[in-house]
Amino acid sequence: MNRVILMGRLTRDPDVRYSQGERAMAIARYTLAVDRRGRRNQDSEQTADFINCVAFDKAGEFAEKYFKQGMRVLISGRIQTGSYTNKDGVKVYTTDIVVEDQEFADSKGATAPGEGPRQTNRPEQSSVGDGFMNIPDGLEDDDLPFN
Repeated sequence: MNRVILMGRLTRDPDVRYSQGERAMAIARYTLAVDRRGRRNQDSEQTADFINCVAFDKAGEFAEKYFKQGMRVLISGRIQTGSYTNKDGVKVYTTDIVVEDQEFADSKGATAPGEGPRQTNRPEQSSVGDGFMNIPDGLEDDDLPFN
């Protein structure tokens, strides 16, 4: 299984580009500074890892619209490795998180704690899981949202 969940702060605004072709797609790249729990350097400062993330299509558009430098965000996705040869002929290895879900980790303005815009690439699921609305017991026909 290849699954990763990270919470960190954006080191800069996402860099968003659009693919070429019949169907242009947003490709957002950003870096998260993720604190290492319990680890401090010689000066007693918290240390962090800087994780490269890439979000495609709607997730990329969401990052472009809502994510700004310094925001704390929560992402989940998968690790993807790759390599390329740079212009000097040196092979460069890469590790990125391909974002599948992303959301704000802090509240903002009038938003209640833990709430805020959330973006996911998965379809919404009902609370019951079978596609039907959960109606509490004891409601009369007049109380139902449909008749």
